[in-house]
Amino acid sequence: MSGLTHIGETGEARMVDVSAKASTAREAVAEGLVVMEPATLAMILDGNAKKGDVLGTARIAGIMAAKRTHELIPLCHPLALSAVAVELEPEGELPGLRVRATVRTTGQTGVEMEALTAVSVACLTVYDMVKAADRGMRIEAIRLVRKSGGKSGTYAAGAVR
Repeated sequence: MSGLTHIGETGEARMVDVSAKASTAREAVAEGLVVMEPATLAMILDGNAKKGDVLGTARIAGIMAAKRTHELIPLCHPLALSAVAVELEPEGELPGLRVRATVRTTGQTGVEMEALTAVSVACLTVYDMVKAADRGMRIEAIRLVRKSGGKSGTYAAGAVR
């Protein structure tokens, strides 16, 4: 069926067998945006959110999410991650936050889903922590920015915003 590795010959979903693949160093970088009111961004950056440290909490949530991706996405392999970094940077032009996750492993399959999951959960955590102040926030543009390693080699996305 159209060359999709997670679809069997009769159309059933399946986990890909990676046992014959060589272990290689792999890295993936993903990013997303949380767009909010200027006052909400200022509150976060000033450390005045009622629920506490928004940036620190979102960073930890993203790291934890990357580590548990295989429990959330049905056909993902459990991976031994060697590094997960989640960065949240203010973007005054949005206004809002740019969330970026970098995930590394040495293994038989890539870490794109782990990086995307880290970004998604970090963005959701920001929303959760300040939704009382700004229910109109938008989570946007979650995407794979770059990946390297494995048989398919390197991928780099074009610029957004």
